[in-house]
Amino acid sequence: MQIAYIDMIGGVSGDMLLGALLDSGLELEHLQQALAGLRVGGFSLSKSQVTRGGVRATLAHVDLDDSGNRGRDWDEFESTIKDSDLPDDVKRQSLEVFDLLAKAESAAHGVSKAETHLHELGTVDTLVDVVGVIAGFNLLGIERIHASSFPLSTGTSRSSHGVMGATAAATAEIYRMKNAPVRAGGSFGPSGEAVTPTGAALVSTIASFSTVDLNVATTGYGAGNRNPENHPNVVGVWIGESATTNGPAGELDRSTVLLETNIDDMTGEVLGYVQERLLSAGALDVWTTPILMKKNRPSVTLSVLTKAVNEAGLARLLMIESSTLGIRRRPVERYVAGREFIKVTTEYGAVSVKIKRMEGTAVGVHPEYEDCREIAIRTGTPLREIIDAVTVAANKHLGS
Repeated sequence: MQIAYIDMIGGVSGDMLLGALLDSGLELEHLQQALAGLRVGGFSLSKSQVTRGGVRATLAHVDLDDSGNRGRDWDEFESTIKDSDLPDDVKRQSLEVFDLLAKAESAAHGVSKAETHLHELGTVDTLVDVVGVIAGFNLLGIERIHASSFPLSTGTSRSSHGVMGATAAATAEIYRMKNAPVRAGGSFGPSGEAVTPTGAALVSTIASFSTVDLNVATTGYGAGNRNPENHPNVVGVWIGESATTNGPAGELDRSTVLLETNIDDMTGEVLGYVQERLLSAGALDVWTTPILMKKNRPSVTLSVLTKAVNEAGLARLLMIESSTLGIRRRPVERYVAGREFIKVTTEYGAVSVKIKRMEGTAVGVHPEYEDCREIAIRTGTPLREIIDAVTVAANKHLGS
C-alpha cells in the first residue's frame, strides 16, 4: 500500500502542497493534463527550485490572467467540479474541501454561505490548488495519507479583511470543525500566517492524524513564497509503503473509523437505501445488528466502517438520510490481507477475480459476483456452477 505523510514543518497552503508533490516525483505535465479536466482557463502552472532556510524545495507557480482573476462564488466552484471530466474520487474529495471552506468562512464571519465574500479565495487558483493536490496524490497512486499536527504561528497577518492574528478565523474554524490537532510554543516555529484556510481544509479532509509506520521511498518539499530567517517555510511529503505490509497477519491498518448509531423508527426499505448510499459514497462496509432499546423496542445498530479521510462526508450523509440525532465514532485498527484483481479466461469469457494474498502468496480466490451473476442470467447456467468454474480457472492461472 502506497502511503504519504504530510510533514507541516513551516505550515501548509495549497500551492505548497502542489510544490511538495512535484518535488516528490509528480510530473508537471501529468498534473497539467489532470487539471485540463476542469475545462476552465485563466491560469498557467509552472515550478522552480528554491531554498527555504537550509531546505531545497519546489515552488509551484499558479499564474492567472484577467479571466483567472475574476471573482467566483461557492456555487460556481462546485458546479465547475461537478461538470468536469475529473475522476469521481477527485470530484468527491474536491467538493468536500470546498464545502468545508464554505462552512468555515460562514462560521468565522457570522453570515450565511450565500453572503460570504470569498476575497482571496475567489479566484481560479483556489480551484487549481484544491483539485491539483487531490489529483496529484491520485496520480502518484497514494492509497492512504497521514499528517502531522498543524503549527500555530505567532504575530499577525494581513488580508482583505485587514490586520488579524497569524491564524485566520476561517483556519481556526476548520481546526475546530475537524477536531484537528495543533501544536504551539517552543523557540522553533513560524511567524505570520503559516496555514491558509485552503491548506487547512485540504489536509484535514484528505489525511488522517493517526500514527503511521512506513518505509520511505521518496521525499519532497514544497516552498511558500516567504523566506523567513527563523524557520524553513516548507511542507514535506514523505511517500513509501506500509512498514507492516508483509506481516504474518496482514497489514495493520490504523486509518479506519467506525461510525455507529441506534435506530428504532426506520423501515427496512429506507435502511437498505441508506446502506446503498453509504457504500456508494466510499464506506468500506455497512451492516445492521438487531438490538433491543428502551421499553424493549426492537431496533438496529447501523454500523459504518470507513477510512478516516471519508469520515466527515459519510457522517453527514448518515445524519441527513437517516432519522438519527447522533452518531458515535471511534478509531479502530484492523489487519488487512493483500489483494489483487485479475481477469481470467473461462469458457464463458473473461471474468474478474479478486486474489487474496498473505506475505506475497496467494491464499484465496474470489470470483466477482456481478460478473458471475451476469453470465448465469445470460446463459441460464446455475450461479454456483459459474462460480466453481471461474474458481478452477483462477487457480489454474495462479499455478495452484
